[in-house]
Amino acid sequence: MPFKQALEVVEAALNAEGFGVVTRIDVQKTMRQKLNIDFRPYVILGACNPPIAHRVLEHDPRMGLMLPCNVSVEAMGEDHILVRIADPDQMLGCGSSEDPVLGELASEARNRLTRVADRLRRGASQNDPEAKPWQRLNHLTD
Repeated sequence: MPFKQALEVVEAALNAEGFGVVTRIDVQKTMRQKLNIDFRPYVILGACNPPIAHRVLEHDPRMGLMLPCNVSVEAMGEDHILVRIADPDQMLGCGSSEDPVLGELASEARNRLTRVADRLRRGASQNDPEAKPWQRLNHLTD
């Protein structure tokens, strides 16, 4: 699957779980512009679930430093895409043992992102289990 199409597939999986992409860092382009280095296609998406983010910020505005959830999409070779998803338990969980509200919100975000990862692994979209673009984007690590 072409890298651009893989990005679209990942974004669709995020959207299906209520996440929107609020930031996009094109690492390949940045390396080329700033360092004159050729780098493989690599994009970092900042994924935000607005209701969860709102509750986090209402509860503890300092946690804004930990938002959004980062998702990286990286070309590892011909037709091989690697997707990594940051763990909200690690991002927000820094104080969750002392703060059960943050722990609950981090778990909610993690559950949604786990479903995104499962959807990508399975190769099926929520709306169309037979969707062809999902079938080849199936390598995801935590």
